[in-house]
Amino acid sequence: MTKARAGQSTRKSAANDDDDGSASANSDDYVPEDTEAAAEEPLRKKQKTAASRQTSQAKLQHLLTHKATPSLTPAHPPLRQHSFSYHRPLLLDLPANQGRALLLGWFDSVSTTRRMPWRKPWVDPLSIADPATLRQTLERRAYEVWISEIMLQQTRVATVIDYWNKWMAKWPTIQLLAAASPDDVLAAWRGLGYYSRATRIHEAAKLVVADPGMNGLLPSDVSLLEKKVPGVGRYTAGAISAIVFGQAAPMVDGNVLRVLSRQTGLLGNIKTDKAVIDFIWAAAEALVKAVAKDGTELEEDDGDDGNVPVSSRPGRWGQALMELGSTVCTPKPNCGECPITSTCRVYAEGLSLATTSKKQQPLRDMEDGCELCHSLEEAGDGEDAGNAGSSSASAPSKPKQATLAMFSFAPKAAAADKKSSAASKPDQKKLEAISAHARKFPLKVVKKAVREEETVVCAIRHGDRFLISRRPSKGLLAGMWELPSQVLPEDGSSNKQVRKQTALDCVSQLAPAASAKSPLRFVAELGAIPWLFSHLKLTMHVQLFAVSGGVEDLELADNQRWATEQEIDDESMGTGMRKCWALAKEAKRD
Repeated sequence: MTKARAGQSTRKSAANDDDDGSASANSDDYVPEDTEAAAEEPLRKKQKTAASRQTSQAKLQHLLTHKATPSLTPAHPPLRQHSFSYHRPLLLDLPANQGRALLLGWFDSVSTTRRMPWRKPWVDPLSIADPATLRQTLERRAYEVWISEIMLQQTRVATVIDYWNKWMAKWPTIQLLAAASPDDVLAAWRGLGYYSRATRIHEAAKLVVADPGMNGLLPSDVSLLEKKVPGVGRYTAGAISAIVFGQAAPMVDGNVLRVLSRQTGLLGNIKTDKAVIDFIWAAAEALVKAVAKDGTELEEDDGDDGNVPVSSRPGRWGQALMELGSTVCTPKPNCGECPITSTCRVYAEGLSLATTSKKQQPLRDMEDGCELCHSLEEAGDGEDAGNAGSSSASAPSKPKQATLAMFSFAPKAAAADKKSSAASKPDQKKLEAISAHARKFPLKVVKKAVREEETVVCAIRHGDRFLISRRPSKGLLAGMWELPSQVLPEDGSSNKQVRKQTALDCVSQLAPAASAKSPLRFVAELGAIPWLFSHLKLTMHVQLFAVSGGVEDLELADNQRWATEQEIDDESMGTGMRKCWALAKEAKRD
């Protein structure tokens, strides 16, 4: 899920709420949109695909067996002619102290700036002699990181800090969370949106505690985390494995996709292009393994990664990439503050663009041209995706499937290609040109238009109580309470009279005996509340009704009840619906 997080992800102006209707159990994973279509391809097509993969693997094997010196020469814009090997991360090839160590050092210097309470020193298993104490410590630490990572999805760091602190004060252990009631969990999540995340966390906590193999301790292995814990996908599993258990697992969120797209000079669609996404994940895995080996006897080893030692380095590295993407390498980057410009392909391209002649570069004859990158023309001006690119742009043909193998050798950069460490820093004008070029990466695509819908929300008042309904246990805003509502016709005929009649129809369906036993009176239309889900732009028109006489004999559905103002305030309710409720409360006081 491009899932953008770690402080730069923001809610839309109309505010975001839940996208439960389209979220999958592993919502932070990429799922190809053409899965079913691919399954129906004829045998001939499959054979062609297999042959293409064999060719790609052969090229990768050639790359692995013929050690070469990576060139630091940038692919000069606008043509950006380059081979596939151009995208090998320079962070792998330059000496660690010129790249990887610089990023880790930078992160260590800024990691406490935003005062995230879930950022704590790594728990070294060798530092705790008692097995029971070690297990209890890891159990608590894994739980803390897990909750923080789920909360941070689609939510600002500043917002999450308060929620995380309150959550941990209420349920400091996974066992206490597992024993909590679903309503209490939803109430604690109120305001964070995407309420299905809270439900999945609660269900997962109960499973982890009840499972005899886990017994309250989240697995350290990425594959087991994905397999056994509901709602945990590839990114979250990597974060828990690296940060808590010190394993060399990649952590790739939206920020890291952007950082590595620029580091490798890969101009592709990081949201839906599986070949591009797989490439970056493979690069991230190679990098974290290299970082884990730095300073050890395995540093120069090109063989089996099975003995990579656990340490604080993988977790710090993953968080460093995310912090860089969140604070420096943002959609509109501040390239002058980046600690790893020496390994950034896009920075070098921008500098080349700013310092060399704008004369058209001659075309070169290339046998292994890159088939992943789009042209700079497709990238537009690098501004917002609404008008910066084209989702219908034809993808490069025959995308290569990236594997960890292509990154596993470690050639040394030639001295002739090394940049002088004493090189002067570009002036402000050049930095602006570099940042403008970097804004084109990754490829921006036109966002799909969000469906629009209007509803009437019926606030039915009887004395000091209102009628509320509970939503179904599955789907959008599952299990939450709301004022009864009805979708308006989609023919665009919505006006005050149509909304009133639709509301009357809604009320009559809810309590068909109301008009006979307790006179029902339409009071007023209170206003409209706009609300934005990730897949839906909703406008809710609040209609106030009053019921006189007794309501004890009214037949209500199992999911309906009369509730006082305080009772409704205490219930779990979507943020948009709570704004509707605020209008009804205010009208009650008038």
